[in-house]
Amino acid sequence: MYELIKRDGLAKRGRLHTVHGVVETPVFMNVGTAAAIKGAVSTVDLKEIKTQVELSNTYHLHVRPGDETVKKLGGIHKFMVWDRPVLTDSGGFQVFSLAGLRKIKEEGVYFNSHIDGRKIFMGPEESMRIQSNLASTIAMAFDECPSSVATREYMERSVQRTTRWLARCKAEMARLNSLEDTINPHQLLFGINQGGIYEDIRKEHAQQIVEMDLDGYAVGGLAVGESHEEMYRILEETVPYLPVDKPTYLMGVGTPANILEAVDRGVDFFDCVYPSRNGRHGHVYTNHGKLNLFNAKYELDSRPIEEGCQCPACRTYSRAYIRHLLKAKEMLGMRLCVLHNLYYYNTLMEEIRAAIEAGDYKEFKRQKLSDLANPLD
Repeated sequence: MYELIKRDGLAKRGRLHTVHGVVETPVFMNVGTAAAIKGAVSTVDLKEIKTQVELSNTYHLHVRPGDETVKKLGGIHKFMVWDRPVLTDSGGFQVFSLAGLRKIKEEGVYFNSHIDGRKIFMGPEESMRIQSNLASTIAMAFDECPSSVATREYMERSVQRTTRWLARCKAEMARLNSLEDTINPHQLLFGINQGGIYEDIRKEHAQQIVEMDLDGYAVGGLAVGESHEEMYRILEETVPYLPVDKPTYLMGVGTPANILEAVDRGVDFFDCVYPSRNGRHGHVYTNHGKLNLFNAKYELDSRPIEEGCQCPACRTYSRAYIRHLLKAKEMLGMRLCVLHNLYYYNTLMEEIRAAIEAGDYKEFKRQKLSDLANPLD
């Protein structure tokens, strides 16, 4: 059940009650594609850095170790030793990202595994069954994520097929949740709005999927090549057609500035690989922009990554030491940067929630964006 606590303009302060605990929104979901955050981050670490939701990927876990294996081991929560909510992406994004390895048909998508080349078929029912075996808290509907430069004709056909697939997902999810051997019979289902940068297709699709009365709604197919301005425009046109009393999830986004802008347009769920991916390359986020710790100017810098930050890296280590670890290719350097970045994102969401509750989100956003654009170094 989603509880809308406060609105400040279009910004939403909410609370999603799930079988695996409460999610305070707006929330950033920490991405652990293969049931682990890249960068040697454990689930014990995730609790220390204030993670609310961990996100894993249906396609990748189906390929390795296999969803049946995870089910035999008690589901993804027992498998990775995590007792808070988990969202599983449906595998639909791999329809986009593995374009050279797949064929899309009405029944579903035929893949060649990116690991060993073996043939894989995934349609709406298969995606729901895999996610049911994983026993995640929230399952995402199986969709096609078309290219942002797809023609209008292709986009219309794709979105219509995604709508048909969503109806099949909902029916199969209801069936799976009724079975005696289902690990999580309370699994939630979020539908996905598509339509690229075509406003009218987005609006029509939003209206169609809202009629299906799902547990939440995502805006997909953004941050895949269009400009930030186009993304914000599509959110402004689309989000008002999604229910305010359900979670609104912007998939795969993004930078701190992206999140601040999207919250102001009514979005309250986010995920992105940026904090972990950038951290693994020595790029760390601060309230005054991003730092590259490989830069020589940090060689003798005894300050933490960010003054006042309470993450495991900043509480103990200096920029100079972390830079040394990165240069020496010591895994600890990468790990500390990832921990810092995820802590930064999770703390940013705390600050956003507080600003909405206080009724001054616009001013908070203005000041935060100004700070991010003005590095201290």
